[in-house]
Amino acid sequence: MTPGNTVTVTLDGGDSDDGRSDLEAARPCLVVTWADKDAERVGEVLLVERQAAFFGRDSEAAEPRALLFRQRPGVNEKTSVLRNPFLSRRHLELKLAGDEGVSITCLGKRPLLVKGSEVEHALVRPGELVELRGLYQLLCVTRPRRLPLAACAHDFGMPDADGLVGESPVAWELRRQIAFAAERAAHVLITGPSGTGKELVALAIHRGSNRRGRELIARSAATLPAGLIDAELFGNIANYPNVGMPERPGLLGKADGSTLFLDELGELPAELQAHLLRVLDAGEYQRLGDARPRVADLRLVAATNRAISALKLDLAARFPLRIEVPGLADRVEDIPLVARHILRRIAVSDAAVARRFLHDAGGQLGPPRFSAELMRALVLHDYTTHVRELEALLWRSIQTSTGEVLELTRELSPELRESPPPRPLQSITLEEVRASLERHAGVKDKVWRELGLSSRHALHRLLKKLGLESEAD
Repeated sequence: MTPGNTVTVTLDGGDSDDGRSDLEAARPCLVVTWADKDAERVGEVLLVERQAAFFGRDSEAAEPRALLFRQRPGVNEKTSVLRNPFLSRRHLELKLAGDEGVSITCLGKRPLLVKGSEVEHALVRPGELVELRGLYQLLCVTRPRRLPLAACAHDFGMPDADGLVGESPVAWELRRQIAFAAERAAHVLITGPSGTGKELVALAIHRGSNRRGRELIARSAATLPAGLIDAELFGNIANYPNVGMPERPGLLGKADGSTLFLDELGELPAELQAHLLRVLDAGEYQRLGDARPRVADLRLVAATNRAISALKLDLAARFPLRIEVPGLADRVEDIPLVARHILRRIAVSDAAVARRFLHDAGGQLGPPRFSAELMRALVLHDYTTHVRELEALLWRSIQTSTGEVLELTRELSPELRESPPPRPLQSITLEEVRASLERHAGVKDKVWRELGLSSRHALHRLLKKLGLESEAD
């Protein structure tokens, strides 16, 4: 897609039912997660309106059309019209069905697939995936009509300068929080599930700070040897504790003037957590065997996949800035973009992978070729270790695929089975929701699945309806 094919469009919205501008109100829409001949379309969004509109080929006709946009902070860039010859000019009729989802009617020859079955009409709710057989896959999500303004320098769908990938509102909010933390001196605690990229966030904070001229000092607290943690953190003077022992500055001394990234902070024993308090307050610490205290000008950026309550209360209080890194369930529409980035990164150091799955007919490096079945399974997969798990699944696909297209793996094949229909919100009682929240300590990803809801968004609506928003994480 060349720059000449995009037009910046300003949307003029009225007022939504709750009094907010339509531009700010989050509403269901459709995001392209897979395209057979138009891989550059992945990540683009169909901003569906209340008035019925048609999606199809050559969509510059005068009748109401559902157009694809590249949604960036503050603007929506309308992309060029679709030219796929297998797409009818009026292939789908789309209409917003309130907050419930998107009403889709198939008018073209290529059938509409929902949960593997051909249908002529469907109400697609947030979290659900539909496919125009062999042409496009579309994921229903909830988005504002316009993303808040933010610095935006990278190409659409590509990693930004810090290596973060994603065009979802959640990804842009993460970038906003990183930029805010980077410009301040306060210590930062990064939380989130394992495999979400907390170290990448720490690096981004350091690169954006006024300490970026010095090397980031990084260490996982889980790798500090038992019995030597004090020495590793604070260092020691020469000949202490044993004769011949060289002087060591410790992690705190090495990080003087820079940033110390301490991963897995929750793995530090409680007594060692207490030893960090004076460091965080005034930079003061003492090397083992040293009679005088030292002062290090450092900023601590720490990470943990444990609940903050697992840290000593007085240690947690020393981190006024906190960033929660979202899991893939919170930004499902970014999964195809992240998968594409991982495959490109693998291909840089593996020429065989590049030749098989990325080179085009002319031998040039192009977008990775995913089968529709694989991408559907990756998008619907219930991740435990998130980006790390996604990369492992892609390696399995590389290993087991026999052609030049990445195919479905045995580990993912159960994802294709038809799942039971989601429970209607009105059938779930207040007591049932409260009990589930208590069992799972307010973790929404576990609660909505246990309750049989269609998505995290459905749980959010239910919590709001029942007045329980404050009881979830």
